[in-house]
Amino acid sequence: MATPALKPNLLDLDLAACEALVTALGFKAFHGRNLFKWIHKHGILDYACMTDCPKGLRTALQETVTLRLPRIIHTQPSADGTIKWVMELEDGQRVETVYIPEDGRSTLCVSSQVGCALNCAFCATARQGFNRNLQVGEIIGQVWHAARQRGAAPSNVVMMGMGEPLANFEAVVTAMAIMQDDLAYNLSKYRVTLSTSGIVPNIYRLREVCDVSLAVSLHAPNNPLRDQLVPINRKYPLEELLPACRAYLAADQRRKITWEYVMLDGINDSIQHAKQLIRLLEGTPSKLNLIPFNSFPGSGFATTPPERLATFRERLMRSGLLVFTRKTRGDEIAAACGQLVGRVDDRTQRGVAIAGIRPPAGPATRCHAP
Repeated sequence: MATPALKPNLLDLDLAACEALVTALGFKAFHGRNLFKWIHKHGILDYACMTDCPKGLRTALQETVTLRLPRIIHTQPSADGTIKWVMELEDGQRVETVYIPEDGRSTLCVSSQVGCALNCAFCATARQGFNRNLQVGEIIGQVWHAARQRGAAPSNVVMMGMGEPLANFEAVVTAMAIMQDDLAYNLSKYRVTLSTSGIVPNIYRLREVCDVSLAVSLHAPNNPLRDQLVPINRKYPLEELLPACRAYLAADQRRKITWEYVMLDGINDSIQHAKQLIRLLEGTPSKLNLIPFNSFPGSGFATTPPERLATFRERLMRSGLLVFTRKTRGDEIAAACGQLVGRVDDRTQRGVAIAGIRPPAGPATRCHAP
């Protein structure tokens, strides 16, 4: 006997798709805007409460679509105010989302995949393997929950949680469009950041369809070392990555690429590495985040001692680079950078995902807010 098909999930739809759905049901497009606003800006999932939507539309929605969110199954607060939410998906897989408050603003670190296929050497998520991409509703659902839990939408969203966002291109772009929509979470293009390990074709493609800030997980100043730490470098080496990043900045001279650089004791933290990094980034508008390594069981790495990190940073700054040392947040609850693990029940898809990294066919949803 065939399994009944699930009803379409309204959380998977951006504004244009909501309008198209409503008009297909025989109602005016502006009712689709109202529906979209109820779900995202007001956080209302009960059709009966959507008083500016006609009763007939509410009945039709009840019959034809559903509203499926990830389910928060565990909330873990940190002494520094950081909160980690473990969210369970429809199929029992779990992802983690981290909320970081600081000085009147907040940052939400959002996951894009169940696990990760890219196998970066120093990342706990990579050790968990990979199962699947998240759907739009599973990505934006993390933002929806954060807004409800904290009473307001986060002021910044970073696609830096579990997974490689550019390996889940279509869903991530659509979710970021919803984040930016003024009828939803109303985040500016400078307040949404996508972090990638360097899938070069999709960096070029992102430039064409989306307007968000770009962060790149660099972690090494030369190809041989980066091949070991960030294996995707073997497919897209630095001489391909840097031009793609410069091209991404071409339309907005105010922007810089944010380079993420995890400081690993005795691995990538010498003065020679600093000099190589200076030469590598010459001519690219850059902001460099030095990230003390956040340990996890069996990692095999240690973080650079503070005095050596300070020397490394000083050498970079003398060259004129804009350099910051990221403050570690939430490490005692395994919520810091590189520590997210969730739960990946089926890890057999890692090879498929790595082999399949390529720009998807067909047009992507545009990420610009209307």
